[in-house]
Amino acid sequence: MLQSKIALITGGSRGLGKNMALAVAKKGLNVILTYNSKKEEAQQTVKEIEALGQKAAAVQLNVGDAKSFEEFIAEVAAILKVKFSTEKFDYLVNNAGIGIHAAFAETSMADFDTLVNIHFKGPFFLTQQALPLLADGGGIINISSGLARFSLPGYAAYASMKGAMETLTKYQAKELGSRGINVNIVAPGAIETDFGGGAVRDNSQLNNFIASQTALGRVGLPDDIGGVVAFLCTDDARWITSQRIEVSGGMFI
Repeated sequence: MLQSKIALITGGSRGLGKNMALAVAKKGLNVILTYNSKKEEAQQTVKEIEALGQKAAAVQLNVGDAKSFEEFIAEVAAILKVKFSTEKFDYLVNNAGIGIHAAFAETSMADFDTLVNIHFKGPFFLTQQALPLLADGGGIINISSGLARFSLPGYAAYASMKGAMETLTKYQAKELGSRGINVNIVAPGAIETDFGGGAVRDNSQLNNFIASQTALGRVGLPDDIGGVVAFLCTDDARWITSQRIEVSGGMFI
């Protein structure tokens, strides 16, 4: 019997990350997911993945604290050995994130530092430290935002970090290609989740505006994103690398 491949998904306990984790499990992969503070939600997601017939584990991680990564990677290595009887995982999904809405002129240094630590420095160095555990022939999926292509007031700092991740994706693809590792970045448009206080989901005026500016005529749902990430965690996507895949239903085209 072939060993199931394993995906490590940061921020996999809720929102888009949970949807990604379940979609990946439905493709027949085992999952290690991380959570920052919501341990009960993470364990519930683990149960849902196990109900799909796959193995799963949840590990605490604050992606904004790069000093904790060495200890986290050691914990992942132990879980791989004990729970999955292997030394490597196959796909890394850098999903964990937060939203801070502030005009450019009013963005504080503290908010900027928080965003850069979580959305750029975190994935940069977490991926770097995970490389010894990432199997040759595997893949990395970074997460961007439609806001790196179009601009809506209030997201200057957040979108800038996502633009940095898009550039980093190209360099990772180039430098890790010799190991057969493909690296892509998925850019969701506006999605109905609790992200950023749930504004897209709960503000009907905003929801209607976004739907009117989207070619497919509605706001995105978590189910629109997870399957795309899951596809990139399969051999069907093996010849795709260094690509930005926007999943926005055609926002502002």
